[in-house]
Amino acid sequence: MPVLPDRSARHSTVAMALRTAALVNALADPAAGADEIAAVLLAHGEPAPVDVTAEDVTRMRAAAVHLREVFAADSADEAAALLNALLAAHTGPLRLTSHAGTAPWHPHADTADDAPWTPWFLASGCLALTVLLWERQAPPGRTCASVSCGRVFVAHGSGPERRYCSRRCATRERVAAHRRSRTPTGP
Repeated sequence: MPVLPDRSARHSTVAMALRTAALVNALADPAAGADEIAAVLLAHGEPAPVDVTAEDVTRMRAAAVHLREVFAADSADEAAALLNALLAAHTGPLRLTSHAGTAPWHPHADTADDAPWTPWFLASGCLALTVLLWERQAPPGRTCASVSCGRVFVAHGSGPERRYCSRRCATRERVAAHRRSRTPTGP
């Protein structure tokens, strides 16, 4: 999990999208509780103390399902349709905030600086994924192609399109394919 030391770096579009993916992945684990979600938020630059309750986790888990659909979109058109529906249902007017001077200026699409975790998660996640789709004209992320994984990841940067969330998953799939190709097929 990347730690973002620079105060302004934690508000970049990619940093917000990486945080969104990390939260979607953490919330997919039914065993993840308030402490685990708070740890993800802290690792992605939220200032301490991060007070997350079990009720927050339940609500965020429901929100993560909707954001996971954006990561799983097969096309920019599908991702845009999903994001437009989420933006219409879950965001307020776009505004800039510095949290009373405690952070660099950055955009918010939630209703207030002290909005509860779930509206903040949906609004900031949608905003980051929207900007990535806008910049790339492609889905902002993917779901790992490894059938044994299912984690989401942010598709950013240049080079060939990623299919796996990590080198570990890519290597595991490559090794499995190699072993299948060397196994005799029936008598």
